Amino acid sequence: MTAILVFDIETVPDLAAVRRTCEVPADLCDADVAAWFAQSRRVATGSDFAPLYLQKVVAIGCAVRDGPRFRIGSLGEVGDDEPDLLRRFFELVDRFTPQLVSWNGSGFDLPVLHHRALIHGVPAARYWEWGDDDRDFRYNNYLSRYHTRHLDVMDVLAAYQPRANAPLDAMARLCGFPGKLGMDGSEVAAAVAAGRLAEVRAYCETDVLNTYLLYQRFRLMRGEVDAAAYAAEISFIRERIAASDAPHWRAYLAAWDGAATRGEPRPATGAPRAAAG
Repeated sequence: MTAILVFDIETVPDLAAVRRTCEVPADLCDADVAAWFAQSRRVATGSDFAPLYLQKVVAIGCAVRDGPRFRIGSLGEVGDDEPDLLRRFFELVDRFTPQLVSWNGSGFDLPVLHHRALIHGVPAARYWEWGDDDRDFRYNNYLSRYHTRHLDVMDVLAAYQPRANAPLDAMARLCGFPGKLGMDGSEVAAAVAAGRLAEVRAYCETDVLNTYLLYQRFRLMRGEVDAAAYAAEISFIRERIAASDAPHWRAYLAAWDGAATRGEPRPATGAPRAAAG
């Protein structure tokens, strides 16, 4: 059975890279550089969002389902540098050759990882396999948008049309899952600057679980699993999360209980009932 690796990253603007690539006034401190760069981006593009190659990875959350085993958490430890986080991620790919699953991974997470791995010289041979050494990758690899070795659930549901994209938080809530807890992506940089990286890592992990649960719903929808198998997997995941004493998982379960009456799949009912007379 192929291992499943669901992942999500959190990033902040790389201020050292901004200094190296932009004409930043020399006397600015980091906080002022961040403000200067954000204003420059708003003037140039209408948004203060940094280009992907200037996004520094500060957290990578992963859930691995490998046969009977399920593990979820953040790679590395608080304080690990970006190259180490990148190495750990691509080592997982080397180890498992997993089914990668993401929400907007094609549009954000993977391009960021590509650029940052290149900048830091992080090897990722299995990930970059195109079929030259392994023929199985010729028609199904991690890089081609329409191949399924990496499944961007958001992109697939939108039929690869950006105007049809849906946010993770909304889709999770509509399906009866908790959605985002604690913060959202726009708050990550401020949280990191304030020394709250542990909170960012916890937030990233909950996004990973939202994605995993939506992926299971997607598998049900396309007939890969039946209703009984889907319900068993959801129950299994709840039990694993409930076994943790971590505050963010306690909050997640509490939110899940509150959302449980929304978005449950309807069982097949066979032939339609006749209308009441």
